[in-house]
Parts: sequence; C-alpha cells; structure tokens
Amino acid sequence: MKAGEYLDAIEALIPRIEARANDAETLRRIPDETIDDLRSAGLMKALQPARYGGFELEPVVLYRAARRIGEVCGSSAWVFGILGVHPWQLGLFPDAAQAEVWSDDDSVMVASTYAPVGSVTKVEGGYEISGRWPYSSGADHCDWVFLGGIDFSNPEQLDMRTFLLPRNDYEIIDTWHAVGLRGSGTNDILVEGAFVPDHRTLSFADTARCDSPGNAVNTSPIYRLPFASVFATALSASALGIARGALAAYLDVLSERFKIAYGEAAREDPHSQVKLAQAHSMVDAAWLQLERNIGDVTEAAKRGEVPDLLTRARLRHDQAYGVSRAVEATDLCFESSGGGVLRDGHPLQRFWRDVHAARQHAINDYERAATLYGRALLGIDVSGDPMV
Repeated sequence: MKAGEYLDAIEALIPRIEARANDAETLRRIPDETIDDLRSAGLMKALQPARYGGFELEPVVLYRAARRIGEVCGSSAWVFGILGVHPWQLGLFPDAAQAEVWSDDDSVMVASTYAPVGSVTKVEGGYEISGRWPYSSGADHCDWVFLGGIDFSNPEQLDMRTFLLPRNDYEIIDTWHAVGLRGSGTNDILVEGAFVPDHRTLSFADTARCDSPGNAVNTSPIYRLPFASVFATALSASALGIARGALAAYLDVLSERFKIAYGEAAREDPHSQVKLAQAHSMVDAAWLQLERNIGDVTEAAKRGEVPDLLTRARLRHDQAYGVSRAVEATDLCFESSGGGVLRDGHPLQRFWRDVHAARQHAINDYERAATLYGRALLGIDVSGDPMV
C-alpha cells in the first residue's frame, strides 16, 4: 500500500471513529470496533516490515494519519500513534523475536510502557523481570507488550533495554480513570517473575546508534532512524491533531453563538477573530516543524548516514514545543467559547481535556527537551541522553 492509498483508507474510517468518540470515553478504552476497522484494513502496519506483511512507509505517513484521527477523537489518535510505532520498533529486534510475534498472524499488536520501574535480573539465556509498569495505552487490544528496564549486570555501563513479553506473562490492571484521553485505556502492566530470553530484548544504546539486530533482515532506511525521534513525534502528531479538532469545533462555536451580553454574533467579535488566527498559526507552524524535522532524519537515513545529534535534539525540542503550542492554541479557543462548551458531550471540551492530558506525557516535558537542544547548540555532548 502506497502513502496516498494508506491515507485514503484512514480517511474512509474517520466518520466511524468520530461516531464512537463518546463511546471511547464511556468505555475508558478504544471501542473494539475501531481497532477491528484499523486492523482489518491493515492500517496498523504502516511501519511494519514488508517481510511480515507491512508497508514500510516513511514515518511521516503514520503521523499524518494520527493527526487526522486526532481531529475527531483524541484517544483514538493517541492509541493509534503509539501502537503504530511498535511494529517499527519490533523490526529492530532480532528476527527470532519478530517471528514469534508475527509468524502465525501478522496483524498481532504490541503495547508498551517504557519507564524503567521494574526489577531486572540477568540470568542464563536472558532476564527475569518483575514489577508494575504504569501507563500502557491500548494494552487491552494487544497480545504482547514492550517494557522498559535497566540491566545492572555491568555496573560500569548500565544498559536501558526494552523487554518483549507475551500476554500470558503479564496482567493488565484497570487503573485508567482520567480526566483527559479517557478512552485510551492507559492501564498498568503487572509482571511477576517472567523470563525474557535474550532475543526478546533490545538495547536503547543500539537504537540510539541506529544500528540494531533487526537491521540484518530489515534493510529499509526507516529502520535506521533513532527510536526517540520516531516515538516522540508520534505523540506530537496526535496532540496537533487534537488541536486541529479544537480549531474546527471553535469555528462551529463562532458560527453558532450569539453573545447576549454584548448583543453581537460571536463571529463578528474581533477578539475572537484574533484568537482564531493565532491558534491556526501556532498549529500550522508546529506541524511544519514536525514534517521538516522527521524529513531531515529520514533523508539522512536514506543516504546511509546516522542522523546527527544536533538535528535529533532539534527534533526533540520542536516535538515537545509543538505539544505546548497545541495546548496553547486549544486554550485560546476554549477560553472564549462561553459556558456551552462545558457541557458533557461537547467536542471542544473533550479536545481541551485530551490535549492537556497529552502534554502530561514525560516525553512532552518541554523544559527537558529545550535544555537538551540548548546543550546541543552549545556543542555540549548530548549522546548520553536516551531520548535523543
């Protein structure tokens, strides 16, 4: 499937996803019908290796799809973007791990939660891990999970790794009662003494070098991109999609609202007009930066180069900054829309809640991303940062 065909297929599902947006909030997870629609059309395979039925599209295509979904349902976009990146990451693992997941069914999906909060012990042939990992979006729809952990077996060089576990090795704990992204099903993962063989682990150091075991079998340039760039941008794309949804809802409010206190139609209010213009410009600028940055690292990979650290630090800064601009733009719309948008079921208050929830993800910590970029601009070595 080519990029245009892929995005057309996404567009065909938008009315159904939009119609289920309130259902997602009530269920506190994405409706099974939405996941079934995406899976049956192959749309979770944008970045999946062609060897396992995937399309190996450039990541920007996935981001455009996440943005479009975010315009109608923030929770669906959030889960789609995250789960859509995971086939790409699995393509970085040794082929034995890829075969375990996809040999029988190449539509199987993987969830994730990367915070290194569990216990990791090196044992013969692999690792034993235990613990409780929070914030795994969309886990209910997946048969595997990526878990973050630190290998302490070499005290002189600690190794942050991703561990891949099958569904019978973990339990999903229903904890997601949230004000925003309510439908994302971002629950906890509980593991009690699971064995993870070596081939089902991946070092973050390898992904930072853009040289992972999976490169031996998956030769497309997209598998030579930094993990931090690919994953972080997916979250930014979803947030910007949510902001675009808020802008569309704001246009509807301005078209319909009459300001009784001032005796004028809201659309004629110059202050509202200014806010509308500002919000559109913020979101447009952030998206242009997103496409520029992911395009730069993708083109470097196509040339056979490892994307340089300054470009990667710029991407991380602009990604987090873009989420902040999505929040600011949505706030501009929300604060001048009147009391009607506070009612349950109004899309603008849902977009407002969702974009603020998206901002809370650790990867969207603007100050940390800005410090990283500032250090890189000053020529200070940032290669030790796991998120560059």
